[in-house]
Amino acid sequence: MTIPKTEVPALSLPLTDGSNWDLKSQKCKSFIILVFYRGLHCPVCKKQLQEIEEKLPEFEERGVNLIAMSCDTQERAQQSAEDWGISKLPIAYGLSIKEARNWGLFISEAISDKEPDEFSEPGLFIIRPDFSLYASSIQTMPFARPPMDDILNAIDFVTKNDYPARGGK
Repeated sequence: MTIPKTEVPALSLPLTDGSNWDLKSQKCKSFIILVFYRGLHCPVCKKQLQEIEEKLPEFEERGVNLIAMSCDTQERAQQSAEDWGISKLPIAYGLSIKEARNWGLFISEAISDKEPDEFSEPGLFIIRPDFSLYASSIQTMPFARPPMDDILNAIDFVTKNDYPARGGK
C-alpha cells in the first residue's frame, strides 16, 4: 500500500512502442501520474485513456509525465492503443498481480470471457519528482474515475499554493 509523503514502490514495465519504462528514471518538473486501467475489456478505461490522450498537451505544459498501465498482455495493450486511438500517451503492459497489490490496487477475477482471468481495478497516483506519493485515487469498480480537468485544476492549485500532500497519518 502506498501512503502520501512516502516513497512509492519501484516499477518497470514494457511499453507498446517496444521500449521500456522505469519509474525511478523519470524526470519531471512537477509530477508523474500513473494511471492503472483495467484493460482492453473495459469501456470506461477506453473513455478515460481517450480523455487523457486529448488533455496530454495540457499536462505536459505543467511539467507532468503521464503513463497508463495494466495487467494486459502486450497483444491486448497494443490492441487497446490501436482500437482506442491512443498514440501519444505511453501504454505499459504486463503489470503483475503482485505489483498491483504493492500499489494497493484491488484485484478482480473474470466474470466474462472478454476479461483476463485476473486484473487490477483502476487507480491513479500522483507522484512528486522525488518519488514520494502526493495523492491517489483507487477504485474497487470500473466507475467513478477523477475527470482529467479536475486533476489539471488540482495541479494548478497545488503548484500555485505549494499545497502539501495530505493523508499521510
